Amino acid sequence: MTEAGRPAPGWPGIEPRWTSSTKSAVGTAMGEASRVWFTASHGILNEIYFPEVDTACLRDAGFIVTAADFLSEEKRHCTPAVEWLAPGVPAFRFRNTCNLGRYVIEKRICTSPEYDVVLQHVRFTPLVGSLADYTLTLVLSPHLGNHGAGNTGWLGQQKGDDVFFAQRDRYALAAVSTADWVRRTVGFAGPEDAWHDLQDNGRLTRIYDRAENGNVALAGEIDLVGCGGEFVIAIGFGGDPDTAALHARAALADPYDDVERRYAAPWQTWQDSLVALDEPPDSAGLPLYRSSAAVMKSHMSMNCDGGSIASLSVPWGSSKGDGDLGGYHLVWPRDMVETASGLLAIGAHEDMRAMLRFLAVTQEQDGHWPQNMWLNGTAYWNGIQLDETAFPILLVDLAVREGAAGTRGAATWWDMVRRAAVYVAMHGPRTGQDRWEEDGGYSPFTLAVAISGLLAAADLAVGFNEPALAAWLRDTADDWNSSIEKWTYAAGTPLADRCGVAGYYVRIGSADAVAPPLGVVDLKNRGADRTKIAAADMVSGDALALVRFGLRDAHDPRILDTIRVIDALLLTETRNGPTWHRYNEDGYGEHEDGSPFDGTGIGRGWPLLAGERAHYEIAAGNRAFALRLAAAMRRQAGLGGFLPEQIWDAPDMPELELYNGSPSGSAMPLVWAHAEYAKLLHSLMDGRIFDQPSQTVARYLSQVNRPRISVWSFAHQQSALVVGRTLRLDLPRPATIRWTTDAWVTSTDTATAVIAPGAHAADIATAGLEPGRAVEFTFLWNDSGSWEGRNFQISVA
Repeated sequence: MTEAGRPAPGWPGIEPRWTSSTKSAVGTAMGEASRVWFTASHGILNEIYFPEVDTACLRDAGFIVTAADFLSEEKRHCTPAVEWLAPGVPAFRFRNTCNLGRYVIEKRICTSPEYDVVLQHVRFTPLVGSLADYTLTLVLSPHLGNHGAGNTGWLGQQKGDDVFFAQRDRYALAAVSTADWVRRTVGFAGPEDAWHDLQDNGRLTRIYDRAENGNVALAGEIDLVGCGGEFVIAIGFGGDPDTAALHARAALADPYDDVERRYAAPWQTWQDSLVALDEPPDSAGLPLYRSSAAVMKSHMSMNCDGGSIASLSVPWGSSKGDGDLGGYHLVWPRDMVETASGLLAIGAHEDMRAMLRFLAVTQEQDGHWPQNMWLNGTAYWNGIQLDETAFPILLVDLAVREGAAGTRGAATWWDMVRRAAVYVAMHGPRTGQDRWEEDGGYSPFTLAVAISGLLAAADLAVGFNEPALAAWLRDTADDWNSSIEKWTYAAGTPLADRCGVAGYYVRIGSADAVAPPLGVVDLKNRGADRTKIAAADMVSGDALALVRFGLRDAHDPRILDTIRVIDALLLTETRNGPTWHRYNEDGYGEHEDGSPFDGTGIGRGWPLLAGERAHYEIAAGNRAFALRLAAAMRRQAGLGGFLPEQIWDAPDMPELELYNGSPSGSAMPLVWAHAEYAKLLHSLMDGRIFDQPSQTVARYLSQVNRPRISVWSFAHQQSALVVGRTLRLDLPRPATIRWTTDAWVTSTDTATAVIAPGAHAADIATAGLEPGRAVEFTFLWNDSGSWEGRNFQISVA
């Protein structure tokens, strides 16, 4: 008999890991009283987040069933089935059937609307034998504060009730049950833990009451006979152990059915308020509209009003540890705006405005947003992506057009828009990284978003009596738009010849003029054998953004040729429909043998790219194909109706749970994919692209646009000036520009004008210069009285 009351051996336990990212349930209570979010996969609870949607506090909590000569782990040895409580109400019912036909575990899962508690109502039913023949043990793994290491767990009581406790820094967990515990223990994950004890002995025999500062697991055997196989587990959270226990115990005061009804009612009311975009009855695949709405809503913060993360998951979590603190539970401004526009598409205007408020208070002083950040606005990665600063402008513009900007309209958001637009104009058109957080250069996607954002901001500037700013933004947009082909279109390449086309838009243009070999692009996450590729050979679906955002016509021959190349290189047909890779030579995905992405791998198909292609097909008038792609997205959803980041597009590997056309080990649900699907339904209803800006269509598709300005800035030091255009110099500070067109035989001084804070501009009279002439210039900075100390030159081409 093991002595009770002693500390657990095996400190600090094995290196912690997260768990499966292929979620089949995600939920949270509406309102601000409860601050927990739950996820589930393989029939069990896994990550639970508290007190914010960016902070995971649990790895998983599942059951192990033992009997004479029998051990069955619920998450590995059962076939799960899941259903929503009601369409779009994220409370779930699981039925986990033992693969050997010995038992069924039925669960109902929701959160308390009043407390920081996740509840699961459990019913264990023997299919062979009786309750007395089985031992049912709950094993729960705290990973508090986004860390699996450094947790302390212990056994205790509160007011006479048995409680499992865990704590790490300012995060605490407490688990209680309506059923009695036959025996309980706590230990470090590893050879001495409860799983190995159950494997060796069929029930808990190694009883310890404390495991300190490590990777810990809590385990308790349920009194199955005493509760008749039916009980409720409450997992509560707080800033201290007593608060967590109080919440857990209080949440059990009412019958589970009553709590579930209170949880479901506001969700049902919210769903009833949305635009009726439900799929037709004969739609292929799972119905996704209501679940997409719930996914977007349930990934929002309750405390940081409007903050929204990319996914309640850690991609390939079983191979990721504490070194990957963020997972996907971070704010990406791009993903957040995509989600906000998805909420706008379904009629959730208040939620969209909350996201705008969050964007307004997390914007940096110079106008940009971090590449990604925690909910308190602290940057996680340190990259800067131009489209992430332009996207919020487009969200405001869309909200204004849809009559959803709020009581003060655009006035509420004008300062945010102005600062963002100035940042884009002064730091573009090259992007620090593309939208996939990888290579930098001239990206068709980023250019489309940035140019659209500048024009949208210009329209708003007119309304706020800033005509000089409006004209400046439009001139910049016109200049960049006229250069898209110069920067990103490749013609006469071997790839074009192989595909039988004249040319195509590349993924990243790395030079001022595109001509083979267009430099090279460093490939990240590809492995040592593939380190560089000619930029002219890199193709992605990002060029479709030129149509999505209204810069190029859907029937433009260059677009049509690019689509032929995209389909030749990136399209894969799966048993659940077509899918597209992000770009050729992509390395973000499982390896060829199905092992998890570990910094290297092979890119897989993305369902959201089918949505983007469907939007192109709507613009091209191909509604039938767009409907087919919407159906493919539904078929590619996982158990529970969630869209993954990627699907497996190779032959089945059942031993790794990888099936052709079904979710891979990447993030699921990917909120951006659900937003894209919701917008697609709205676009199909309207027969036009829901989020297409009107300004670009009017300026570049409905009329012939001839730019009059060529822009030079420190961020964009172009070397050639288009003949007949005026050279504009954009500077961050007031200056006097000394310039010459005759190699300094004569010179002229021109003062900059204030456009907006951080933007000063001067036009140089170059429109009459002939090709071959050059303009040289330098700057006297007015604030310091000092010269720049170097000359710059631009030639007329």
